[in-house]
Amino acid sequence: MNQTTIKKTIGCSGIGLHSGKVVRLTLRPAPEDTGIVFHIRTEDGVHRLTPRPDDVIATGLATTLGLNGSSVATVEHLLAAIRGMQIDNIQIDIEGNEIPIMDGSAASFVFLLKDAGIARQNKPRQVYRIKKPVTYERDGKWIKAAPHDGLRIEYTIEFDHPAIGRQSMDIEVTPEAFAGIIAKARTFGFLREVEYLHSNGLALGGSLDNAIVLDEYNVLNEDGLRFDDEFVRHKILDFIGDMALLGAPLQGHFQVHCSGHALNNGFLRTISEHEELYLKRVDLSETAQREHAVEAAPAGTPVAA
Repeated sequence: MNQTTIKKTIGCSGIGLHSGKVVRLTLRPAPEDTGIVFHIRTEDGVHRLTPRPDDVIATGLATTLGLNGSSVATVEHLLAAIRGMQIDNIQIDIEGNEIPIMDGSAASFVFLLKDAGIARQNKPRQVYRIKKPVTYERDGKWIKAAPHDGLRIEYTIEFDHPAIGRQSMDIEVTPEAFAGIIAKARTFGFLREVEYLHSNGLALGGSLDNAIVLDEYNVLNEDGLRFDDEFVRHKILDFIGDMALLGAPLQGHFQVHCSGHALNNGFLRTISEHEELYLKRVDLSETAQREHAVEAAPAGTPVAA
């Protein structure tokens, strides 16, 4: 399985969740082994940021990255689309210090990536795979990870709200599953929180056009929900985006209970800082060739490890 990038440059503009202003996003093809790299355009030039877990500087309303005085906010939905569609190498140009919120989901970014086309490159894909079971817990919320050839997520949320309650989903994430099941799920918030944020000059771009908003009892959006379990689907979307900051695709079986951006980042920092304990670098082309050799060999034939 080789690395991929997009075939052509493509872009869009939209409202920024934080500023409420129009921001511009451009996605460009990138060579093998580039990974995901941000080019943040500011008044004093272009700042290059190849995100890592310790580049996260805020997790309040969304995941915000920062390095050497430059920052880019609300990165998780775009990163989820890139990882969900299994794109390895891409350059992300930002004008406005945040990713446009679009409709609050990753659907628009999946559309952009599909429109740009996906190009297969010449070098094999390398991933990080969970090496041994690990649990990260804080305040009754937790992430458990175990070895798995692929990305499987079991996610549970619990909210004391009649429109949400307890929701769970177990999904093996593939490009088809991400685009069809996860990408369209929108972010959500509560009216009392939105009003408080707006009154304090925060989340100025947030509205019913780009989020599910709930009062004490109901969903306020006229069109209602896209899925009965849209809330847990969106939490899976956020989790995929937050895990994209590792530097290479992450594989494992993840059981997640009531996590959020802060816990996601804490988990990612832990396994990154203790890479020798919890992560194994896997060359997928070698793995595929070895598995094929095992399947094709007659019984009793030795196969090199």
